[in-house]
Amino acid sequence: MSTLLSHGLGHEAVDPDWAPLTGPEVADVLGRPARIVWRSPRPLSAAALVDAGRRLFVKRHHVSVRTLDGLAEEHAFLRHLRSRGAPVVEVVSATGRGEWVYEVHTAGVGTDLYREARSWSPFTSAGHARQAGAALARLHLAAVGFYAPRRRVQPLVSSFTVFAGPDPVTALHRYVEARPALADALSGRPWQDDLERLHLPYHQALAPHLDALDALWTHNDWHASNLLWDTTHTPATVATALDMGLSDRTTAVHDLAVALERNVVQWLDLPSGTVRVHLDHVDALLDGYHAVRPLTPAERAALPALLPLVNAEFALSEMDYFHGVTRSAVNTGLAYTYFTEHTKWFGGPAGRQLLDHLRDRLRRLD
Repeated sequence: MSTLLSHGLGHEAVDPDWAPLTGPEVADVLGRPARIVWRSPRPLSAAALVDAGRRLFVKRHHVSVRTLDGLAEEHAFLRHLRSRGAPVVEVVSATGRGEWVYEVHTAGVGTDLYREARSWSPFTSAGHARQAGAALARLHLAAVGFYAPRRRVQPLVSSFTVFAGPDPVTALHRYVEARPALADALSGRPWQDDLERLHLPYHQALAPHLDALDALWTHNDWHASNLLWDTTHTPATVATALDMGLSDRTTAVHDLAVALERNVVQWLDLPSGTVRVHLDHVDALLDGYHAVRPLTPAERAALPALLPLVNAEFALSEMDYFHGVTRSAVNTGLAYTYFTEHTKWFGGPAGRQLLDHLRDRLRRLD
């Protein structure tokens, strides 16, 4: 077994879901000699930065997670963004080798300041949060005009279907029926009762604003470790946005809610009962975003109701992956906890304080 450890769903490092990429494997994919200079600790795929005459980023997926057709969806989005001047990596190739699919990208420009940071770790400064908000707004402006439909059913996509319409109960049943492994994972769990108890009250507040939210292809995993930074500025600015693996057709405010949820709430503290929240980063991220792409009245009204819901659908996608692909009962259970407990947390004192703070800040935006 490899000694390389990955980031898990808690504070502790864990064995990776997939065997690490090897030098001969990467050389075969690239068709020329290559040297691995860094392996990603992210657990859901095998990925590495390689030197093959130039720096490239290589990622390997099992076909149960991504097919070439599945990769083509996110690669088309990347190409559109680059055509609009967005600072994203260039797709070099996508190839299949038996049960594996490989994608190769340019490495991107900038410094990886958060290379070893855990997922859902906060920014190290409010200045970084503000710059990340501005960069997300610029990405949303570049995404306009990309009219591809929603992605096909596959694990590990952060979609917006269950809560995007007037009937989330029926939508959730359809979501589950389309994913047999998820249906099996949910068997015996009170998921329908939990939906009614935890999620529907927030959807009731969100529903009046849904018709005014324009559909848009979005990043859906905007956190500090998916950004490269230009450190010649103070504070550093975003030089490259990485990893479109969770992208899909959602709305701009959904993506903004993901960015807030991923970066300002330290979810890895959840088992301890005390989850730290960075309210100054909420203000900075919103200010940076709004200065570039002003939020509409409907988006301002929708954001506080959407924030407690925004991780729920991705948690179900994680359940589908952990139960149907990696067969990890422990991680399947943790993903279900994220489906329920993230939303439940917003009903407690710290969550209510965050939502109250967010509402107040949205009212005071210029």
